[in-house]
Amino acid sequence: MVIQMIKLPFYCLLVLLLLPLNSVAELQPDFEREKRLEEQVVDIIFDGEPVFLNAGNRKFLALHMETDQEPEKGAVIILHGRGYHPDWKNVANPLRIGLTEKGWDTLSLQMPVLEKDATYYDYVPVFPYAHPRIEAAIRFLREKGVKRVVLIAHSCSVHMSMSWIDDTGGKGIDAYVGIGMGAVDYKQKMKKPLPLDKLKVPILDIYGAKDFPAVHRYAYRRLMSSEKGGNPLSKQVVVPEADHYFTEMGKPLLEEISKWLDTLGAVDK
Repeated sequence: MVIQMIKLPFYCLLVLLLLPLNSVAELQPDFEREKRLEEQVVDIIFDGEPVFLNAGNRKFLALHMETDQEPEKGAVIILHGRGYHPDWKNVANPLRIGLTEKGWDTLSLQMPVLEKDATYYDYVPVFPYAHPRIEAAIRFLREKGVKRVVLIAHSCSVHMSMSWIDDTGGKGIDAYVGIGMGAVDYKQKMKKPLPLDKLKVPILDIYGAKDFPAVHRYAYRRLMSSEKGGNPLSKQVVVPEADHYFTEMGKPLLEEISKWLDTLGAVDK
């Protein structure tokens, strides 16, 4: 009887310990929803070319657009906000088209998505699914002979890209632009600080004057962290009147980013 009383609680404890691990292991992006977004975008795309890049054992959509301006300045990889797609009208589309007019090739990626009502906490376990997508994008551009690669991320994709940076140190990129960094849902906190100090390349931290409270609340910490990276070209910019999604503010966002990118200087030949 004594042995049975000891075994039963131990078994229950073992089950309780294993359940969360199994849940995390099974959690993955909503690939069916991603497929629907992919079909929607490919059907209506006008500017640029859809390409399918390989992230491990799964292909994903990216929109590639080459500049016809001289001199060519390099290429930017654009990561859209939570639950959207690579031609999203408020941030992705204005940047992926507008930056080509400023001398940059653009590659806008489809990022992992969950159901529409998923929160920041829901997304945290799927951040690693973004890593091979970023790597695939860098590889695609380098194989085309691009000399300078800039990573631009908005909102939840900031968290995804920071997860990748935490893992790799940002190897393969020459500059980083974070739009609306530190955004989380109401009464949720970031699981860990953004590892901006791991980046030695120039960082642009840009957000709206009407952005989410968390973005403003973490602004000073982000500034201190990026300064630890030690790059003198790093900068923090607040765009007047802009909200988190830069609604109807695509042009001011484009101009601020383009102006900062020009401070990086001429690309090596």
